[in-house]
Amino acid sequence: IYSNSMRQLFKATLYLIHLQIPNLNHIHLFSFPTTNMGILGRKKSFLFILFYIIFSVFVPRPLECCHLVDKTSLLDFKQKVTSDPSNLLQTWTLSTDCCKSWEGIACNSNGRVVNVSRPGLSSGDDFIIDTSISGTLSPSLANLSFLELLDLSNLKDLTGPIPPEFGKLSRLSYLFLDTNKLSGSIPVTFKYLYQLKKLYLSDNTLSGTIPSSIFESFLSLSELGLSANQLSGPIPSSIGNLVSLTKLDMSRNKLFGSIPVSIGRLKNLAYVDLSENQFSGKIPNSIGNLSQVSLMYLNQNQLRGKIPSSISGLRSLVFCRLSENQLSGSIPPSIGNLPKIERLIFENNKLSGKLPAALGHLVTLTDMYFSNNLFTGKIPSSFGNLKNLQILDLSKNKLSGEIPHQLVKLVSLQTLDLSFNPLGLSRIPNWFKKLRLFRLLLAKTGIRGNLPSWLASSSLSTLDLSNNGLTGKLPTWIGNMTNLSLLNLSNNAFYSSIPDEFKNLTLLMDLDLHSNRFSGNLRAIFSKNFQDPLGHYNSIDLAYNMFTGPLDENSGNEPVMDSILSLSLSHNPLTGHIPKSLGNLTSLQVIKLAENGLTGGIPIELGNAKELKTILLSNNNLEGAIPAQVLNLKDLQEFDVSGNRLSGSIPPHKANIPKSAFLGNHGLCGAPLPPCKHT
Repeated sequence: IYSNSMRQLFKATLYLIHLQIPNLNHIHLFSFPTTNMGILGRKKSFLFILFYIIFSVFVPRPLECCHLVDKTSLLDFKQKVTSDPSNLLQTWTLSTDCCKSWEGIACNSNGRVVNVSRPGLSSGDDFIIDTSISGTLSPSLANLSFLELLDLSNLKDLTGPIPPEFGKLSRLSYLFLDTNKLSGSIPVTFKYLYQLKKLYLSDNTLSGTIPSSIFESFLSLSELGLSANQLSGPIPSSIGNLVSLTKLDMSRNKLFGSIPVSIGRLKNLAYVDLSENQFSGKIPNSIGNLSQVSLMYLNQNQLRGKIPSSISGLRSLVFCRLSENQLSGSIPPSIGNLPKIERLIFENNKLSGKLPAALGHLVTLTDMYFSNNLFTGKIPSSFGNLKNLQILDLSKNKLSGEIPHQLVKLVSLQTLDLSFNPLGLSRIPNWFKKLRLFRLLLAKTGIRGNLPSWLASSSLSTLDLSNNGLTGKLPTWIGNMTNLSLLNLSNNAFYSSIPDEFKNLTLLMDLDLHSNRFSGNLRAIFSKNFQDPLGHYNSIDLAYNMFTGPLDENSGNEPVMDSILSLSLSHNPLTGHIPKSLGNLTSLQVIKLAENGLTGGIPIELGNAKELKTILLSNNNLEGAIPAQVLNLKDLQEFDVSGNRLSGSIPPHKANIPKSAFLGNHGLCGAPLPPCKHT
């Protein structure tokens, strides 16, 4: 009777008696008194308990599979749940069999619980359940000594630490606690979970270091998910012991130090994500031993040094992202030996030297993102061999020379971005019209002269030719480019009014013509046609031009304007009043009307545009008071009305607006200007 299993059975029975008869303490079932009761009384009390146990266990009754200890443990977990809005645990009752009647529970032939699966996100052929549970993890779950799977993932609101007692679950193979609000550290006792195959603790608020000892035990572990926590410190070198690992995700933590050389021992690894941490040092040469890796994310760290030539050993690599680091030096020619690679994302580093011609061997490549580095020299003609290439982004480098004509063979190319390179193009090559591009970006590449007429028959959705020397009129055939969703011709030398054909750009959502010499009125822009739900403006920037005339009073009522986020018309010789209808632009966040010739008052209706963060109205001829509704917009961050003819007291406001934003209005007073003089 004093064996461990009997003790557990005895405790469990007492617990269930207590659940059934919560007032049993009144008859001294659990607290055998030593006073006011003789030996005979204590014997009677003990005999009562013993009789109850015998009756419960041995007296014939409908057969229940569920083991008493397991049932007790699960009910104790349920008791610590404070909210269960979708009744995930509704069937977990004292009077029913946990093996037969409880949802999410599976037992073996001996009535021992082997699976506990109550995730907050699940789906079937005709349903999706997305719910939550609030509460804590009960240490009593550790008494489920035959448990093989515990899935309490995606419950969103489980809080508190992971009980160290979970280390007793020696048969556990699958542990899913991800997407909750669990805190504290990863228990060192996890080192006793020798049979663990999958461990997911992602999307919690776990902190502290990763215990080195747990990696010495996880010899069967195939998947490890620790992403989106607050873990810190280095990756233990003992990670090299996880020889069965196929998936490793430690992204979005605060891990630092070098990537351990021992990672190269994980020969079965197919997926590795160490992105969005603070790793430094070099990418270890041993990375080349990971011949099974198909996806590798090391982006958004502080990695330095060269890309190791051993990268050629990643024979299964399909997706490689090394962006947002401080990698330097040239790309090793051995990179041309990756037979399955589809996406190379090396942008935002300090890589330099010439682009290796060996990149042209990567015939499976679909995406090449090399922008914002220090590459020099010409674009290799071998790039013409990349028959599957869809995106080529070499922008923001120091590339020069002619664009190789061989690129005309890139029949799958959809996006070409060579912007901000000193290519000295002088004109867009004529053979570009043979490419079936959707996005063409050639900002600051030295283009001069007029827009080429072949653009009229293109299928471009994005055209960025900004920061060049383009000149002439905006041609009427611009109206034929009906697939355009973004047009950026800013910082050129265009002159003319906007042709009426501009209205045909029914899919256009982002327009940037700033810093040219466009003139005339804005009617064709503000009243263009659209194709619901597309073609409504996100942004318009027409600043630093020569547009004239008053703004149409109904500008803010035009359907094409109803979802606009940013409107910039500054530095144009506009006249008239600020239209009251601009207050109807409920999504508007930025409005810039500085350095115009606007008159009248600041319309109080502008305060109805509740999303406004930036209002720049400086250096106009505005009069009257500043409306309190405008100055007290809850998201207001930047406000400038300097250099006008405003008067009256500046309304009290919460936004931190500098004194300079109100200067040059001789009639204004009150904080942050000098106080008003009362007469």
